[in-house]
Amino acid sequence: MTYPVLKQYLARLSGQDSSTTSIWLDPEGRAQGRFFNCTMTSAFQPVRDLAQGEVVAYEGLARSVSVADQGLSLWKLLDHAASDDESIELDRLCRMLHAINFFRQEGSGGADLYLNVHDRLLSAVSSNHGYAFQRILDALDLPLARIVLLLPPVTAQQGWLLNYVADNYRRNGFRFAVNAASAREGLHLLERVRPDVIRLDASQRADGEGVLALLAQARLAGARVVFKRVETPESLLALQRIGGASGQALLAQGYLLDAPRTTLAAYAALSRPTLATVP
Repeated sequence: MTYPVLKQYLARLSGQDSSTTSIWLDPEGRAQGRFFNCTMTSAFQPVRDLAQGEVVAYEGLARSVSVADQGLSLWKLLDHAASDDESIELDRLCRMLHAINFFRQEGSGGADLYLNVHDRLLSAVSSNHGYAFQRILDALDLPLARIVLLLPPVTAQQGWLLNYVADNYRRNGFRFAVNAASAREGLHLLERVRPDVIRLDASQRADGEGVLALLAQARLAGARVVFKRVETPESLLALQRIGGASGQALLAQGYLLDAPRTTLAAYAALSRPTLATVP
């Protein structure tokens, strides 16, 4: 491990009793946390460069603890939290768990870590979004530059809120990603919000010219476009064609390429996709 402060923190956690603390280590060294009566840990789904198969980022996902490593998603707990304060508590707990479980693994290499921000937090936090998490990263001496915060979709009426939150995160040193429902919306967000990453559903490939325009403008702006939910060979083949037409190496994420796992290095190497074999 190349993060000595994190190593010291993990050493202290290893002696903690799970009944008396909100974060502890399991026998495999994974950080776990508790929210109400649920025990959770982290799973990571790679984002890959389709041309080379290399992992450029991982999305951190909260999962219930499971021996089979296929725990249930806990993100919807935020929808049922009793208060805004509890929503904020769970969101920050998840991000801290993911950061610990990501950077403690040697296999993280130079990949980025994508972390979700729940839509309820956009309005629940009154000001200075990102400051509390920045302080956690600084305390553990973890590289903020490798964190990308995934902002949730917002309605047209919430456009001002997205701008406000994005500006707060930027001021606190974070890069951030936005979700676009279409290539056209992606172009609009690129101009208005200036994100570092735009995430587009792989099924939104019908507007081929729009996607090519988005890729071209994103490249000029220094932003990345990630095609998420790649789940069928047909969607992967369509992305390969778009990549060929654009002259760019596309970034993609989905269950066709990788399922979320708690480990990084070994799994990433073993599951490298053989794209040329896609029909």
